[in-house]
Amino acid sequence: MKRLIFDIETVGYEFDTLSPSQQEYILRYAEREKDEQIKQEKIDESKRYLSLYPFTAKVVAIGMLNVESGGSLVLYEGKDNWKAEDKNIEYKGFKEKEMLELFWNYVSKVDQVITFNGRNFDVPFLMLRSAMLQVKPCINLIQSRYALTHHVDLLDQFTFYGLVRKFNLDFYCNAFGIESPKSKGITGMEVKELYKAGRVKDIAIYCGDDIKATYELYKVWNEYLNI
Repeated sequence: MKRLIFDIETVGYEFDTLSPSQQEYILRYAEREKDEQIKQEKIDESKRYLSLYPFTAKVVAIGMLNVESGGSLVLYEGKDNWKAEDKNIEYKGFKEKEMLELFWNYVSKVDQVITFNGRNFDVPFLMLRSAMLQVKPCINLIQSRYALTHHVDLLDQFTFYGLVRKFNLDFYCNAFGIESPKSKGITGMEVKELYKAGRVKDIAIYCGDDIKATYELYKVWNEYLNI
C-alpha cells in the first residue's frame, strides 16, 4: 500500500483587500459588542482567523511524506529549491496553483493519505482553494468518515471520533514522547507574521517539521491502536 502524510500552512489576506461586504460579514459579531475594549479584541481575533478560511486565505506550503520511503517534499510559495541537511526532505518553490496541481497529482498515485485534523481543515481548504484556482481534485478525501480506506485522520482516531477530548498536535507529541514542531519556537498562529516578514522558507521548514511529527504519531496509532 502506498501511503502519503500531508499538512498545509495557510496565510490570510490583508483585511483591507476584502470587499466591503466581506469585511462586514467577518466583523458582524464583533461590531455588536458594546464594550469598546472587548469589541476591539473581537475585531483583532476575527482578522487573525482569516488564515483559517479558504475564501480569505491562500496555501503557502504543502508538506508531504512518503510512509514507505520516509522521504519528504515540501512545496512552498517561492522560487528556490533546496534539501535539508539530512537529505531526506526536499523543498521546492512554486506558485499556489502549481502547488495544488502537484499535490493532487501525488495524491492520485497513492492508496491512502494520513493527516492530523485533515478532515476538518486541510482537505476542505485544499478542495475549495483548488476550485477557486480552477484545479480539479482527483478524489474527495472527506467522504466516508468511518472508513479508513483512503483517509486516516489521526485526530479522529485519537479521539475515537469525538468520544474523548481533542488536543492539538503539540499536546499529542508531548504525551507520546515525540519531538513537537512547536519545540523550535514557531506555532501555526505565527505563520502570518513570518510571511509578512518575508520568512517563507521558515514556514516551509515548519511545515516539514509538522509532517515528521505527524508521521511519528501515525506510527504510534498504527502499531498500538489500529485494531
